Amino acid sequence: MGTPPISWAEVAPGSVLMGSDDRSILFGGIGPRHEVSIGYRYKISMEPLEPNDAEDILNSQVAEIASESEWELAYSMGLISGGDGNSVEALADLSENYWGKACDGRPIAKKGSRNGIIRVWKSGKPTPSMMPIEKIQSSENSIKFRLVVRELTEWPNSPLLLPKRRDNSRIFREEAIISIFFGIIPSFAWAFFNASPTYISEGWLNLLFGGIFFGLFTGIFWRPRQPTWYVESGEMVRRP
Repeated sequence: MGTPPISWAEVAPGSVLMGSDDRSILFGGIGPRHEVSIGYRYKISMEPLEPNDAEDILNSQVAEIASESEWELAYSMGLISGGDGNSVEALADLSENYWGKACDGRPIAKKGSRNGIIRVWKSGKPTPSMMPIEKIQSSENSIKFRLVVRELTEWPNSPLLLPKRRDNSRIFREEAIISIFFGIIPSFAWAFFNASPTYISEGWLNLLFGGIFFGLFTGIFWRPRQPTWYVESGEMVRRP
């Protein structure tokens, strides 16, 4: 049995915002939020392909697995769907975050990464997620693949890049301020109005660490929005 015919969508050059600016544990996603500018035309399969069908085409070197950036641009234009509405499709990107990513459409593949970026379709709606590479490659999983054919001979040598790592000093300042105002100060205020007169002087260390713990605990549900990186005048610019 031959490979079934594939419906391709033509995608014009364009830009798309992707990633999450929320770093809370419960609601946050893969970050940082950033703009990708794709300057080439490409064709993308309108629906994800079954592994055997995708493998036949990949072996012929006619197409490649789509990058997440190419997927996002095509999806933002309403050109692709999840097929049967409930499936998981793997993309070419191998990473746990976007730091150091080239923002020209190519996939990110960090050395030593154990996870691949995927899309989980449920009731016709996609959700970004990650999956261990060995699970993606396992024949026991019915992971589908999205393919592209690019009008591009090779990737540019000097693409626009996101910084290699996040601003840890900014994160530390945020965590310190949150712990002070949402944890430590309320903890001492409660003790001042409700505990015995000597409780603060005798139990200040417990109040301090309790406040710090509560401040960090709020990170499960909320954290300030993080800056977004935009392509402007040939460079990546960070804006609040």
